Parts: sequence; structure tokens; C-alpha cells
Amino acid sequence: MIDRATVDRIKEAANIVDVVSEFVTLRKAGANYKGLCPFHNEKTPSFMVSPARGTCHCFGCGKGGNAVSFIMEHEQMTYPEALRWLANKYHIEIQERELTDEEKREQSERESMFIVNEWAAQYFQDLLYNNVDGMAIGMQYFRSRGIRDDIIKKFQLGYDLVDRLALGRVAVQKGYNPEFIEKVGICYKNDRGELVDRYAGRVIFPWIGISGKVVGFGGRKLDAATKGVQQKYVNSPDSEIYHKDRELYGLFQAKKAIAKEDRVYMVEGYTDVIAMHQCGIENVVANSGTALSVHQIHILHRFTSNITLLYDGDAAGIHAALRGTDMLLSEGMNLKVLLLPDGDDPDSFARKHTASDFRKYIEDNQTDFIQFKTDLLLKNERDPLKRSEGINSIVESISMVQNQILRDTYLHDCSQRMGIAEQTLINQMNKLIRGRRDGAREQQPTPQHSSASTVAAATAHMPAESLQMATKIEQLLIQTVIRYGDVVVFENVEDEDGNLCSLTLAQYVYYDLTADGLRFHDELFNRILEEAATHAMENGFKAETYFVNHEDIDISRLAIDMSVDKFHLSESQQVKEDTESLRQKVQHLLLDFRLEYLVQRLKELKQEIAASAAHPEKTKELMEEYMTKTQLRNALAKKMGKNILL
Repeated sequence: MIDRATVDRIKEAANIVDVVSEFVTLRKAGANYKGLCPFHNEKTPSFMVSPARGTCHCFGCGKGGNAVSFIMEHEQMTYPEALRWLANKYHIEIQERELTDEEKREQSERESMFIVNEWAAQYFQDLLYNNVDGMAIGMQYFRSRGIRDDIIKKFQLGYDLVDRLALGRVAVQKGYNPEFIEKVGICYKNDRGELVDRYAGRVIFPWIGISGKVVGFGGRKLDAATKGVQQKYVNSPDSEIYHKDRELYGLFQAKKAIAKEDRVYMVEGYTDVIAMHQCGIENVVANSGTALSVHQIHILHRFTSNITLLYDGDAAGIHAALRGTDMLLSEGMNLKVLLLPDGDDPDSFARKHTASDFRKYIEDNQTDFIQFKTDLLLKNERDPLKRSEGINSIVESISMVQNQILRDTYLHDCSQRMGIAEQTLINQMNKLIRGRRDGAREQQPTPQHSSASTVAAATAHMPAESLQMATKIEQLLIQTVIRYGDVVVFENVEDEDGNLCSLTLAQYVYYDLTADGLRFHDELFNRILEEAATHAMENGFKAETYFVNHEDIDISRLAIDMSVDKFHLSESQQVKEDTESLRQKVQHLLLDFRLEYLVQRLKELKQEIAASAAHPEKTKELMEEYMTKTQLRNALAKKMGKNILL
């Protein structure tokens, strides 16, 4: 672990112009520098680098950051990896925190396992290129699949001898510990205590982790040996360095292309990934036949929010597409599906088409998940019961979409395609969402509000659905905190003990919201507000500088985005905010924040009332809440001088 002092030294040494210039040709543009964006294709330079601020930003695609986040984005590195890259560039010695004995033991074991895997990968490759059987059998297999030599090297493909004791024997002779040979799973022990090769007689597909280290292997029986064999592939067992539900085959080779294209294609198998790379489409990964996991989706989300499931058109491919749909939607991915023509998988299709033809086919034929499920579940279906089940399945998928506006758009689209009243679909969707929400809250006490509750209390603790529409107000509030959180907006204010004190803008926003139990919808915003309020009165604290250079890369990126218009304007063009205008601005935003809560909750209540017609007691309860919140909304709107259409 890199100690705090070393991290600070690295950040202080990193010159943003110097760092970016390693990858982008820059030219002077006033006080800043300009160049072609490295994150998307453009002909007119829109990538600005500010040496004074230590940041860069593309006004075309929005990507950028400070020196650390730029390296993370461009080189697809983790935060520690980017720090080490910069430390190496500026010849800064990394000072690691002293590890405990237990941490040292675990680190040593992990490193030993990686070393064994790296040796095994080299062993398999050496056999493929230099062993008689490797060249005659293994290389012949890859060439029969049309795989070029450069692609074989790119994916570090290999071959393993038929002799089941050879690998273990050679590994021990080379000095590798049998304990780690067994732990990584390349061998297992038989009854006689011999190390038996798990992959004997197979071609080898190494799993390379996102950092470039070999974490595991997949071995495939050769075509001549697969007749009547159910298990064509054998994969590494789970270990301390390999968990199949946390890895995606081909991600290391694809990560830059995924970030650049802002889309990932998900396929099923090793050869699908390899064939698409050879075809020229590199933003592709495989989950190798297992169900997608939340961990895998989170990894992909680091690079893109857009995913296309690209599977065979047979029953297995359809099943694979269906089982991942709802999870991808619930994790905020924008999903499209493409089933290839019968008889083709991505491997065979890629070998028959150029990259441009393949891309055109994808663009012309990929569909959103509604169309996919409609064609699958409802096409030519006349049975009312089966149609009802199919429609319910589609609505359930829509209910997983996190963005409310997108969800409403999908519902409207679904209503148009199926000829069903939109309100009917809305009621069913709300029932599904409410069912999940109630299940999650089953063990939590329900907050009680009296009819005399304040506006703030009445809007506190609302579900996430109620908060979606407040996002714009939240953004404006947190942007103000980032830019001006250190500015004192109230002086000589009495605290709870009667003492006079001053309040910065960040403290005022924090106390105003937390006093009534209100929080932002976005947890990152809550963290920023809490930190700004905590550090606000520290000597020399400048909110914008602090957050732009924050150690949390997500906060740093957000701060840079929030201040980007100031970065773009020259100093003379920037609007100067005085204390009075800032105070009025933040007070107005806080009122808007509360009003948005109430307006959105009233919309939800209307839908819930319509859906509860068969339950009089529930309807009465909802009606009472609706009337109370209507009064609060009207009172707040009147105070703000806004007209509300009833």
C-alpha cells in the first residue's frame, strides 16, 4: 500500500502538460494547451489542458481529469497502478506502508501463485512453438480455426502434453512449490500423492486479469477428441487469485477499445472473442458460458455503460441472453441484444465477414431488450394466458431500469407495440417495484409523520424513485459546494450554545439538510458535502482545489466536470459571485430541492392510488398523504412565488 506522503509527492510532481504530451500532441492556446482528444475520434481539437489547474477536459466527449485520472482512463489502469506509472516517470521511490505479518503472508502467497501461473503460461506457449506435438497438434488446431500467429501471441495461447505427470514434474524440477502448483489448480494430487496435470492433451487459453497477470487457464479438448465428450473445456478451479464470476475472458486485451468505443460486446466463448479480435472488433469479452454476475457487470461499468449481448440464435444462445437481461438493467447498463442467424456463432460469423461488414450487421440488427423479449415471448402467440405472462416478464424487465425517464420511455414504447393501455403497464410496474421495495424494508421500522410535519420532514427518507427528478437540483447544489464551499456566507450566527460563529456555504447546506434528515440521492454528493463541511473552516482550505485533487478518483473527476465551464472561460469572462448572491443562490436551490421532492412524490401517489382501487384502507391512507403533501407543496410554491398547476 502506498503511503499518504508518497501519494502527495507523486501528485505534486506530476505536470499535467508533461503527462498528457506523452500521448497527445498539444499546442499552446492562451494560458492553456489544446489537442485532439485521445478518447474519441475527432478532426477539430477540443481537448483542453490547463497547467494552472492541473486538469484536462474534452469538450467533445467529456472525458478528462487530473494527471492520475488521465493515466487511469487512457491506460485503463487502477488508481494504484496509475500512481506507480507516474512515480516511475518522475523517478519517485514508492514508500509502501509496513504490512502486518498476516498481510505479508497473504501477499507472499498471492505473488507465489501469480509466479506459478506466469511460468505455466510460458510453459504452454513454449510447447506450442517448440515441441513436436505442440506444433503438429496444437498449432494445427489453431490454424484449422483460422487463427493468425499474431492473434495466438496476443492471447498467449498454448498447448499441453498428453502426459498427465509431465507438467507437475517439470514445475517441481524448476523449483516451484507443489503447494502453490496445486493451489492455482494447474495440477491436483492423486491417491499416490502425484501432481496430475488438469489440462493434459488440450489447447490452452490463459485468463489474463485486468492488470495483465495470468489468473487462470481454460483447456479445450481437440476436435477429434470431443466426440461423445460433454466437457470440452476444463477451467481453473476457484483460488485466491481466480474467481470465475469476477473475471471476463479477453477484458485485458479489450479494455482500451471498450473505453474508446464506449460499448462492449458480450459473447459466450474463447474463440468468439479471438475471432472478433482477428476480424478487427476488439471491444469484446466473454463470460464463458456462466451466468453473468454483479461483479462482472461492475467491472465492465468502469469502462462503459453500453453493452450488446451477441449470442447464437439457437436455444442456448437465447437462454444466455435472457438470463443476463434483468441483472444488467438493474445495474444501470444500457442493453441491446443481437442473436446471429441460425447456424452461426460470433466465431463463424466473424471469420466470414470483414470488421466493417460485421459492425454494420450489428448496427442494423441489434434490438433493445423490449423488442428482443417481444419477438421471443409474444410473436405469433395467441394464448391470452401466455401473452399475459410474456407481457408481465417484459414489464418486470422495464421495472429494473434505474433511470426513471428511460423507464417511462420504455413503458410508452411497450404500450404502443402491444396495444395495451400505458396506465395498465404503469400500475403493474409500480406493483413490482413496490413489492421489491417492501421486501427490502421488511425488517426496517416505518417512519411516522404527523399532519403537522414540516415541509422538510414530509420529504425526508423518500424512496429512490422519488429522487430521480431531483437530480438536476442536486447537481447545481453540489456544484456550488465544490466551487464555493469555503466561502463564508453567514457571520455572527448563534450556535446551539448561544455562541456567535460563522458559517461557510458548505456548512450551511449541510446543516440545513441534515437538520431535517434530508440527503442527496447520489451518495457521492453526500460524501462531498460532508467533507466540505468538515474541512470548511480549516486554514487555507479551498473547496475546488481540494476536490479536484481528491484521492478518490470519482470525486476528483466529478469536481473537474463541475468546474469545467470556469476552466473553459478566461479569467476576465468568469462571473464573480459575491457573498450576497451566493447566499441567495443556495437558499433558492435548497427550496427547489424540497419542492422537487414533493412534486415527484405527488406523481407517485397518483399512480399508487390508481393501483390500490381494490384496497379501500390503503386508498384512504394514500389519499390522506396526498392531501397533506399537496398542502405542503402549495405552501412552499407560494413562498417561492411559483405557480403550481393542479
